[in-house]
Amino acid sequence: MKKNPETSAGRRSFLKAGAGFLGATLFGGMPFRSFAATAALRPADRCFVFVYFSGGWDQLLAFDPRDPAEFTAERVSETRILPGYSFTDARFPSQPIRPDVAGRGRSNIDFGPAVGDFANHYDLMTVVRGINMTTLAHEEGMRYFITGKRPIGAAARGSSTATEVVGQMSPAVPIPSIAMNVESYNEGYPGSANALRVNNRNDLLLTLGKTKVPLDSEMEKHLLDLNGQPITCEAAAYGAGGVGKTYATSREQMQQVLSSGLDTAFDFGFNDQEHADLRGAYNLTSTASYDQPAGRAALVATALKKGISQCVSINLVGGLDTHFGTQTSHAINQRSGFDALNLLVKDLRNSPHPSGGNFMDHTTIMVYSEFSRTPLINASSGRDHHLTNSCLLMGAGLKNNQVFGRSGNVAMTPAVVDLRTGVSDPNGSNILPEHIIATVLASAKLDYSITRVQPLQSLLA
Repeated sequence: MKKNPETSAGRRSFLKAGAGFLGATLFGGMPFRSFAATAALRPADRCFVFVYFSGGWDQLLAFDPRDPAEFTAERVSETRILPGYSFTDARFPSQPIRPDVAGRGRSNIDFGPAVGDFANHYDLMTVVRGINMTTLAHEEGMRYFITGKRPIGAAARGSSTATEVVGQMSPAVPIPSIAMNVESYNEGYPGSANALRVNNRNDLLLTLGKTKVPLDSEMEKHLLDLNGQPITCEAAAYGAGGVGKTYATSREQMQQVLSSGLDTAFDFGFNDQEHADLRGAYNLTSTASYDQPAGRAALVATALKKGISQCVSINLVGGLDTHFGTQTSHAINQRSGFDALNLLVKDLRNSPHPSGGNFMDHTTIMVYSEFSRTPLINASSGRDHHLTNSCLLMGAGLKNNQVFGRSGNVAMTPAVVDLRTGVSDPNGSNILPEHIIATVLASAKLDYSITRVQPLQSLLA
């Protein structure tokens, strides 16, 4: 039977509420009527951003650079390190940078040529070097950093760190966690801790907005007939198992989300002053730019500042698995991500938070990749997979303007350090991803016992 298009649009939205988000106590840990009663959204007091650079980044270009005057081609058989800072693009300096911004003091961190102006936020940063990933496989390294648990083969173990945060804090925001083009896992927490997983901004708009596409199916008829019907023995049996209640709850939740118009916040082309200001802040000149790194950074800021989400996990930039090509191409790909991060952090620093201070005072950011690239350039002018990694932590709950750990001056091997101080110690230990995840959780005074390690205490504010 054909449906009237106008009626079908409303029915389609109803079905998306009840079926597409089945199990979606997804939209908050509190009863949804409570959320409806507080329709004026308020940002979470503590926010988290997990930023993934996909493909395995070259740390010589980013957070673990080397002086090319010391690590020369003539010494490469001795050092097994070649910075390769001979770029064909004038945007990239030929040596590491150490910024000095007026009013912030001098940076204690050296940055690689690809980091660009993002390095000027060094006063909020801690760089961790010499992380031993124990794997050279993309999926394993990615999942290891997402959960802080070594995968079994390629299979992830445990919950995503964002899930741990949301599960423990139960934030009063409509969509506690968004994961854009990043995997997310939930082991042991209720559905309220699940991330809303989307591939891009358009997916988010389609998910949160009322659809205009009619649904013509027999399932629609049965589901619509179910709505408002008396409870039968069969229905009661389903309800006893939780399915009926979950369906009703998720339908009610999604209907409220649809009526709240949350999708409008992410419609960056919307013709009003607020969206025009956002486009200007993130240099979004066309719809094509909305799904580039700067547009993704704008989405993160919107979700946090509007009080829509507490945690955003995002695949900010890819194109880093460069076994072939030149240093310049890899540097260009990295720079696009760091330029977007620069815009995000500038925005959060300049935006007052309703609880006082600015948004960076309330936000913890972790920037990571699944592993690094080899310190030697291969025969195809690229770099291969390398165990030794670095990451960036910045913002709330963390100390700043410091480096923790190191990689070796021969082949950039993972160093053995005193985990209390980050100083080289032959009797010390490797830094592992679980130490980073424990530190992120501890920065918000959350339970980090799932990592089975202690946080890096000297990084905690």
